[in-house]
Amino acid sequence: MAEMEMKELSPREIAEIAVKALDSKRAKDIKLLYVEKQTVLADYYVLATGNSNTQINALSGEVEHKLTEAGVAVSHIEGYGNGTWVLMDYGTVAVHIFSREARDFYNLDKLWSDSEQIDITPIVTAEDKEDNKD
Repeated sequence: MAEMEMKELSPREIAEIAVKALDSKRAKDIKLLYVEKQTVLADYYVLATGNSNTQINALSGEVEHKLTEAGVAVSHIEGYGNGTWVLMDYGTVAVHIFSREARDFYNLDKLWSDSEQIDITPIVTAEDKEDNKD
């Protein structure tokens, strides 16, 4: 019997797994931005807000866990444990998890406002859809 080949995930699939992981741990204001036309750094940015240092660490841990399960390794994590902004670099996808204050201060939502915001309502739980609308 031949070994099963691991399917390589597209950047969009990686980003959607991150969104689902964040949603499962009740992140707030999750956004998925298609930024390939604006930067060479990544194809997608995932933005989310946590309510506390503990939740921000749990959110980043869940993203790493779910993507590792899917066969995708994080290449770099910046800011884990400081409780204000965790950046997880997956090459084609960057996951940004902020405290409310850091998200307001750095305002990546405005900085990347010319990028395409992907509708995540089909991939988040029904009860959280209202939290993720603008």
